[in-house]
Amino acid sequence: MLQLLSVLRLHPRQAPQQDDTAVGSAAATTTTFDSSKIHFDDLAAAKAAHRAAKANPNHSAHAATANKKRPQHQTITVSFAPDADSVPNATSEVQPLKVPYEQLTLSNGDRILRYIVDNEEEGKQTLQRPQVRAAFYVGRGDSPKTQLQYAQDGVITPEMEYVALRESAASLELLTEQRDFADKFLGNNDVASFFDDQVLLQRRKMSVTPEFVREQVAAGFAVIPANHNHLEAEPMIIGKRFLTKVNANIGASAVSSSVEEEIGKLKLALKYGADTVMDLSTGLPSLMELRSAMLRASPVPIGTVPMYEALDRVGGDANALSWDVFKQVIIDQAEQGVDYFTIHAGLIAKLLPAAARRLMGIVSRGGAIMASYMMQHEAENMAYEHFDELMAICRRYDVALSLGDGLRPGAIYDACDEAQYGELKTIGELALRCRENGVQCFIEGPGHVPLNSVEENQKLEDEYCHGAPFYTLGPLVTDVGAGFDHITSAIGGTTIGMHGTAMLCYVTPSEHLALPTPEDVKQGLITYKIAAHSADLAKGLTQAYNLDHAMSRARATFRWYDQFALSFDEQHAYEVWRAQMDEEDCEHEASFCSMCGPRFCPIRLNRRLQSKYL
Repeated sequence: MLQLLSVLRLHPRQAPQQDDTAVGSAAATTTTFDSSKIHFDDLAAAKAAHRAAKANPNHSAHAATANKKRPQHQTITVSFAPDADSVPNATSEVQPLKVPYEQLTLSNGDRILRYIVDNEEEGKQTLQRPQVRAAFYVGRGDSPKTQLQYAQDGVITPEMEYVALRESAASLELLTEQRDFADKFLGNNDVASFFDDQVLLQRRKMSVTPEFVREQVAAGFAVIPANHNHLEAEPMIIGKRFLTKVNANIGASAVSSSVEEEIGKLKLALKYGADTVMDLSTGLPSLMELRSAMLRASPVPIGTVPMYEALDRVGGDANALSWDVFKQVIIDQAEQGVDYFTIHAGLIAKLLPAAARRLMGIVSRGGAIMASYMMQHEAENMAYEHFDELMAICRRYDVALSLGDGLRPGAIYDACDEAQYGELKTIGELALRCRENGVQCFIEGPGHVPLNSVEENQKLEDEYCHGAPFYTLGPLVTDVGAGFDHITSAIGGTTIGMHGTAMLCYVTPSEHLALPTPEDVKQGLITYKIAAHSADLAKGLTQAYNLDHAMSRARATFRWYDQFALSFDEQHAYEVWRAQMDEEDCEHEASFCSMCGPRFCPIRLNRRLQSKYL
């Protein structure tokens, strides 16, 4: 059994000699070209000799041997080690948990685990996912509690154990050469054991234990969105002490309505790492059927804004809305299995005059619908008035409430004003009521906020909302990024994530301009996965550090294909590198890139530094 060096690092004064030795050995027995030890002035002659060697009849066999060293992707499972089967306060004995993970075996033999949200083969559009949570309900009876209620009762549920495994296994490494390394983060070197198709974790040595998950959920600091009726969902957790998550918005409209199209959008979002997906479909006569199909096909939590469907049911006339209509939509969607609702209950009547004084007014679609109803009927917010009934429905199905920011600023000019912060205080009061009533909740945040006010937004959310998880749209730190608002918002997203935001709602390049295309969705998700990962690094999460260290080691030894595999978009990274390199340099992973070329490569110079001083 091989033991995992989970948080062990290369010592700053130790060169990774393994790769040099391997390359040198290969050069002696094959025709693979290695320029790392050739003097700059001799490089042209060396390359000429390499071209001549390629004429050797045995060259193709040598090349095939070299190609076998490409990194390999494999889906494995992560489980608890057998000696940790019994857990105090667990709900019931269930089959051993098996959490899907991607194992990336690099060309030097190192292995690293990568958190995935979808382990289905690319290109498939399965309409019925396995009900992975069905076994969790054995012994729960006809009226199961919410994850918050179980946690408050001191019970560790299988969902809590599942997310502990998911969080702890992120970026665990198995290094091929066990020698002295320097720890950058605290941890244990015996947390896991690697096998061909699975990894076993020692329960009490994990970076995230099931008991820690229970404590965070019980305190209201974390949420596990898992409707009793969405058994296909693989449990995940949203909270500041865990990996920063990313949500993607999709949805049908009157001009895009087929189930196949929506499953395709869902699959695209999963491919690029969406941790949750919000269905914002509108304008269709068959919204319920469409959403049911999405839920059955989704391994991640699905969220909605019920007000959108309520407006559809009254023919698009906000004046015809009523609590009875809104309530029935909420019940119907909860029955289907929706995992969380965005409800704009904090947009109360006394804040409308403050919104009117803004430059952009109300930019939230759900908030604008609610405000229109309130003004027409001179009434209070129906969700605020009937919040106890709303909580009762959510508690019955364990639907988490995403308390919406209907007054989020839509312009830098409007940021951090009376309307925004007044709503945040009201939401904080509602969050306490949720916690007291066993309903999971998290808090939605801004909008457009200048960079110097981003940290303030997180601190006020912590204060006003009593540490409930924060879920933000960006924030966008400038208004002038039209066509590039995935970048302006990722700047704010990384910053607020660093200060504690638990989940980021992606923004695409077409924000403010158009309906997102599939390419926009891809760009938005990749940008936000980078932002979330960067925030995790800034928070000091061990799970995030290993990926960067693996990339640095690959760069230091010119393992180009390992670098591509460790990237967020492997194909794109390869194409950028390949575009300006000649064929033989690509085939044999030359010890330089097209930026500096072989004569001015500082990484090659570092080899000389190491040989002289280490």
